Amino acid sequence: MTFYGFAKSVVYGIFKPWYRVEAIGVENFPKEGGVLLCSNHINNFDPIIVGIMAPRPVHYMAKEEIFRVPVLGEIVRKCNAFPVKRGFGDREALRSGLKVLKDGHVFGLFPEGTRSKTGELGKGLSGAGFFALRTDALVVPCAVIGPYKALHKLRVVYGKPIAMEEMRRTKASAEQVTELIMSEIAKLIKEHQ
Repeated sequence: MTFYGFAKSVVYGIFKPWYRVEAIGVENFPKEGGVLLCSNHINNFDPIIVGIMAPRPVHYMAKEEIFRVPVLGEIVRKCNAFPVKRGFGDREALRSGLKVLKDGHVFGLFPEGTRSKTGELGKGLSGAGFFALRTDALVVPCAVIGPYKALHKLRVVYGKPIAMEEMRRTKASAEQVTELIMSEIAKLIKEHQ
């Protein structure tokens, strides 16, 4: 078993019963190939919850500062995260994200860029559209729904992959693609609240 698999099983054993996490739409998740997994962001635990419920390992960007913390930095790296300098156009992080997708892996992204303080879905940043347009990865919308309260039900909903061929063919902008992704996340939230 890989370190990722071990860590996922340990964290799953803690978080799933504590938050009564339920995964919906797992059948929509592609079994192979690059996947850009785009979710709303309501809590600092979202990357963990989305990651443990996904049927495939998920790679994330994480703020650079985490990687400088002894022990924690190495754990985060072994859990498929790579550093990003926040507040900059970090080209190395962009290249790393594209490589994850082109190598046929799952790249988890929170298009809002930061956690919503109200719990409402915010405006997406163009980064999601950037990754969607520059690879052949399937884009899977995802919604985390419910309160992060002990023993209250928390749902992770995976939507059907969004067809990107037309957007790529017509050379849609990254902003337009991100708007489409955010509208699909909004639909999932509305359907499953």
